[in-house]
Amino acid sequence: MKSDTQSSLEVSARPIDLQQDQDGNVFPMALCCDHPDTSLDKAVRWVAANKTSLLSQATSHGTVFFRGFPLASADDFDAFVSALGISNFPYKKSLSNAVRVNRTERIFTANEAPSDVDILFHHEMAQTPIYPETILFFCEKPAEQGGATQLCRSDWLYERLIVECPEFIRKCEQEGLKYSSVMPDIDDAQSGMGRSWRSTLQVESKQAAEQRLAELRYSFEWLEGDCLRATTPTLPGVMEVSPGRKTFFNQLIAAYGGWKDTRNDPAEAIRHGDGTKLDADAVQRAIEISEELSFEAQWQPGDVALIDNTIV
Repeated sequence: MKSDTQSSLEVSARPIDLQQDQDGNVFPMALCCDHPDTSLDKAVRWVAANKTSLLSQATSHGTVFFRGFPLASADDFDAFVSALGISNFPYKKSLSNAVRVNRTERIFTANEAPSDVDILFHHEMAQTPIYPETILFFCEKPAEQGGATQLCRSDWLYERLIVECPEFIRKCEQEGLKYSSVMPDIDDAQSGMGRSWRSTLQVESKQAAEQRLAELRYSFEWLEGDCLRATTPTLPGVMEVSPGRKTFFNQLIAAYGGWKDTRNDPAEAIRHGDGTKLDADAVQRAIEISEELSFEAQWQPGDVALIDNTIV
């Protein structure tokens, strides 16, 4: 890839370990900066000059992986993200159930839960009516061991499931999904879904929480210890991202298999929109296929992943 003369930077598409290829469509697409002594300013200008193409490639390939760019801190990453020209999606205004810490106004940690807490496959905030179209990950410091991030193409997952579990997929598509979770009164960083209802809803009182939930068309129930059980309206189970291209867009795998802590039971976390339970065998097959299709991002310092959240 080459850009205009004002922001000329030698960047090349290269294969990386574990990269997948399905009929010539690679996942993820990997772009490597060929000059490690490149300045941050020059890299940022290159991103700005190529932002339309980069976002388009993220949609085509699901993920664009950047390696060798001169990024060392959250502030550097903030400059990189800002150059793409996409709207900020502040954590504090999101309905994410994860406890996170802002490093800049735009950048925040992925999850404050301990490393032994499993984070299963999901589309970011697909369990809410408000989700980002684009998300980015940045590696400031890789884990000493492990620490890979699994990514899965949900269009490829959909194509497998519509063949192997057609009735299940049709019901996800026609009836949608509802999610239920119990939020604590104060943040619980020991849980992967421990964000308090005060933080999630950006309120200070139960009355204000109820008003916000009514605006979102959630049903709710107050529990012991001022915990709040909230249930979403019917949300998509499948998304058509372009004519003929569908994705398994939801938080089904995460909710069914991972929404577990002292307050939450995965068995009560998700239903079809009509209130019926999910086909356990089909869900298990979805989990198995997603693992088969997964790419494990083996992070190096400064790596960035640009992800189309409707695809991956």
